[in-house]
Amino acid sequence: MKKPVILVVAVAAVLAALLLWWWAGRRQADDAALRLQGNVDIRQVSLAFDGSGRVEAVNVEEGDNVAPGQVLAVLDTQTLQLQAAQAKAQIESQRQNVARLRNGARPQEVVQARSQLAAAEADAARASQDLQRLQGVAAATNGRGVSAQELDRARSAAKVAQANAQLQGQALAMVEQGPRKEDIAAAQAQLEGAQAQLALLQHQVAQGTLKAPVAAVVRSRLVEVGDMAGPQRPAFTLALTQPKWVRVFVSETELGRVRAGQVAAVSSDSHPDTVINGKVGFISSVAEFTPKTVQTEELRTSLVYEVRVVVDDPRDQLRLGQPVSVRLLDEVH
Repeated sequence: MKKPVILVVAVAAVLAALLLWWWAGRRQADDAALRLQGNVDIRQVSLAFDGSGRVEAVNVEEGDNVAPGQVLAVLDTQTLQLQAAQAKAQIESQRQNVARLRNGARPQEVVQARSQLAAAEADAARASQDLQRLQGVAAATNGRGVSAQELDRARSAAKVAQANAQLQGQALAMVEQGPRKEDIAAAQAQLEGAQAQLALLQHQVAQGTLKAPVAAVVRSRLVEVGDMAGPQRPAFTLALTQPKWVRVFVSETELGRVRAGQVAAVSSDSHPDTVINGKVGFISSVAEFTPKTVQTEELRTSLVYEVRVVVDDPRDQLRLGQPVSVRLLDEVH
């Protein structure tokens, strides 16, 4: 009966020794870790409307979490929408004009031009016959049967009729050939200009909607319904939440203990028993004077290096600007 008891006591002693050794090693590693104090960094974006107008709606309040693309506020764009509708009508009219030029003359127009040419040629032939008849009478009567004025009028009428026939012939040729390439190109250019004007108006209408560029928290709401907004007046201030990092400062003597990718453990006074994992993401290559927020007598007048610790905070326990404690471990990811 004594041997099993002795065996159990021996196993328990070994386990206790191993546990004590593990705990001592952990305490030693914990004591060797670099401890720093810092604050969760605040990064913010000032948002303003690209266009000017009166605020029609504001959809968020201060402290709200917003997602990328979420509509924050809207301007009154009724005037621009009416101008866009007018531009659409102009585009349709110009599109029909381009189609008319490309299609050329209708068959009925060609027939009409030919009929006008035939009528002009008939008038020219009749005027020419009248002139020849008068000239024959004048020659037979030795100038006494027809006055000089009648001959002059007949000559003029024949010239006018002949010129009109030539004019109608050229008109028929133009109808049969169709519009000039230059006229079609000019009409197409006018259509494209009208389309560009519509696109500009639609872009201005879209600028009347202010959207969140990234996931963030609304820190300040600076406009209300009825206010006049514009590009020079910020409408919201958004605090960026991703990525979230802690800004700490390291003295020159401890700079050699910090490496990029080094594992960090972050804790706060509000959650002292909760450790948030992180890693060193940035180490400044330039020294700077210690900020006033670092409240240690040893570092107040020293030169330090800025270090940013990127944290993984899925439960959103850390608040922007919150003071935290950071332990830099020897591990590197």
